[in-house]
Amino acid sequence: MSEIFTTVLYQPILNLLVFLYNVIPGGDLGVSIIVLTIIIKLVLYPLSRQSIKSQKALQDLQPKINEIKKQYKDDKEGQAKAMMALYKNNKVNPLSSCLPLLIQLPFLIAVFQVFRTGLQPESLDLLYSFITNPGQLNQISFGFLNLAEPNIILAVLTGAAQFWQTKMLSSSRPKKVTPGAKDEDMMAMMNKQMLYFMPVITVVIGASLPAGLIIYWLITTLLTVFQQQIMFRKKSDEEVEVIK
Repeated sequence: MSEIFTTVLYQPILNLLVFLYNVIPGGDLGVSIIVLTIIIKLVLYPLSRQSIKSQKALQDLQPKINEIKKQYKDDKEGQAKAMMALYKNNKVNPLSSCLPLLIQLPFLIAVFQVFRTGLQPESLDLLYSFITNPGQLNQISFGFLNLAEPNIILAVLTGAAQFWQTKMLSSSRPKKVTPGAKDEDMMAMMNKQMLYFMPVITVVIGASLPAGLIIYWLITTLLTVFQQQIMFRKKSDEEVEVIK
């Protein structure tokens, strides 16, 4: 299994990164990581688009889901049937938001491994024959940033970007308050906790990771924010057209 992972994911990503390092003027590893991140994001675009679309659809349905939970609070079987009917009528698969993320997970692990061990000179023997071996990668980027060491500033910026992404997703949902709906209040409380909890976890974890990996994480999050903005704006424009 490890050999398949190395051949299919780890080695191609390592070779692409070194190729970018060789061809980008100045040989800046940080710039190479940013370009690599953009390429990977483009490759995974269909998956991330489906994931964002599904998350948004589920959040839009949340008020109706809470109403069903309240209506069938003592009838689990009836609640399950009503939920399935709601998903079917709105053409939403509750698992469709998780599946694309699970498919992307091996890519994230491969990128992590590349930044953790692949940048060492002894790991460059995995380069393809047509990729020039630079001998050693200069891990000082932009003239001052050591990509091999943790950087708290980058970790905080990544946490802020994570907050922005989560806030955008939650605030785009329609507001509907049902008096006395405890399930809805609890869901709102959980969403609020996640809004602040995930960025804090991002900062804590990011503060212990190499700066090179955090740059990848930061750029990926910012690209996801940009993608969400485009998708939500497009949906808003379509809704306006329907009203007209």
